Amino acid sequence: MASIKPLRDFISDMTVLAGAQMDEAAFLEQARPLMQQLLAKDEWLPPAFAEPNEKSYRQYLLHCDPLERFSLVSFVWGPGQTTPIHDHTVWGMIGVLRGSEVSQRYEWGDGALHETGGADVLEAGAIDMVSPSIGDIHKVSNGLKARPSVSLHLYGGNIGAINRHSFDIDGASRTFRSGYSSAIVPNIWLP
Repeated sequence: MASIKPLRDFISDMTVLAGAQMDEAAFLEQARPLMQQLLAKDEWLPPAFAEPNEKSYRQYLLHCDPLERFSLVSFVWGPGQTTPIHDHTVWGMIGVLRGSEVSQRYEWGDGALHETGGADVLEAGAIDMVSPSIGDIHKVSNGLKARPSVSLHLYGGNIGAINRHSFDIDGASRTFRSGYSSAIVPNIWLP
């Protein structure tokens, strides 16, 4: 089994960064290289947190800061799987670990949602960001037709416990809490 040390180092660095006083833009700028380093190799992710499900994408909690300043999850996308259009209500940084992810952003106008630009295709190593201040509404899907993809999502809170919204294209919304796909988290203290 590969060492989980890259995850432990990321959590340690993010904990220090979360304690610093800075605005969102500066925080995300400093968090980006930490995410790039975590994405550089993928063997550290335990197989149980990269397991697809044939019915729906999976959201596995990898770590939640005890003060809920940030959480890190692995999203596992089976072929053809997609989210509804949704928001986050907190900042988020999305990095593709394996495969490909497609993100279509939306914005409000004339009482309905409208696509903003074309879909962004993110390949392994790519990073995208969302937040209420830079654009927070999107729909995400697996960019591969025949195999799973895995992405890492870093959020400014305990994303599984935050009230968020899913949307119909006409603007109708529903409040939801995503929760997590597993009751366990990785042991970051393994060698």
